[in-house]
Amino acid sequence: MRAIEITQPGGPEVLQLCERPRPSLLPGQVLIKVHAAGINRPDLLQRIGKYPVPEGASDLPGLEVAGEIVAGHVGDSGWHIGDKVCALVQGGGYAQYCPAQVELCLPIPEGWSMLEAASLPETFFTVWSNVFDRAALAPTETLLVQGGTSGIGVTAIQLAKAFGHRVFATAGSDEKCRACEELGADLAVNYRTGDFAAAVKDATRGKGVDVILDMVGGDYVPRELSCLADDGRLVFIALLGGARAEVPLGQILLRRLSVTGSTLRPRPVAFKAAIARQLREKVWPLIEDGLIKPVIYKSYPLEQAAEAHALMETSAHIGKVMLEVG
Repeated sequence: MRAIEITQPGGPEVLQLCERPRPSLLPGQVLIKVHAAGINRPDLLQRIGKYPVPEGASDLPGLEVAGEIVAGHVGDSGWHIGDKVCALVQGGGYAQYCPAQVELCLPIPEGWSMLEAASLPETFFTVWSNVFDRAALAPTETLLVQGGTSGIGVTAIQLAKAFGHRVFATAGSDEKCRACEELGADLAVNYRTGDFAAAVKDATRGKGVDVILDMVGGDYVPRELSCLADDGRLVFIALLGGARAEVPLGQILLRRLSVTGSTLRPRPVAFKAAIARQLREKVWPLIEDGLIKPVIYKSYPLEQAAEAHALMETSAHIGKVMLEVG
């Protein structure tokens, strides 16, 4: 099969087209003939050597795919050989064939293309597990999404709005702020020219937001804590702005704030399978009702994975960057 491998840690140019044997399957896995794969920030971190591959996972990048089940152990899962699915995978998505745990397969939403469906798993699993599970965003509560035009951001905005929440977002340009608002954000703040903490406090009449989904860390942390409501929760899923911060611990004590975070890839299959069930039950109906739409900025053929990574590193995109595989 054709695949993209990381020849050595480095820039986008280290991604090279190669020939690999079709992957063998472990119990509980199915083989997906990949039509499309999503590109995510962890892929870029893996490429530069800063995101270790879990034991037993493929060394090929790629954490989400859509395609057709062509072999494997479907058991009593309800899936059959020939079914078209999208799936969260531990790696190996940048290839013509990819193994996936059968429990982590989800149906292609009605009316969605394979390319569109491949944009779903990584961001939806991440947003659901962090915003709705870990941070327990409750009815009537508000959400602030840092980086609202990233793949995670467009998912978080749409998903929270579909459940009726008031949503705020940050982005790096006025154009991106408009895109966030078109996706449903009640307010989007250009973090290069505005003070998001002050804007959020003003928009909530001084209360602050209940949950913040953050990919930045670093010097954002004190400002984020300042614009959390009492009993608010700050959730980290990445640290693009740095892993160290000066934290006003007194605010955490006085206002009962919670700071937490998680990464998805190393978690056990059972944890991810529980998320898959929740997504299918609670989110897929919203997608099929048209309340959540795909946001794909650009797609590239598999052999141009390096160009796709280079685009993503510019942060010019709004939504997902994708690979067309088959």
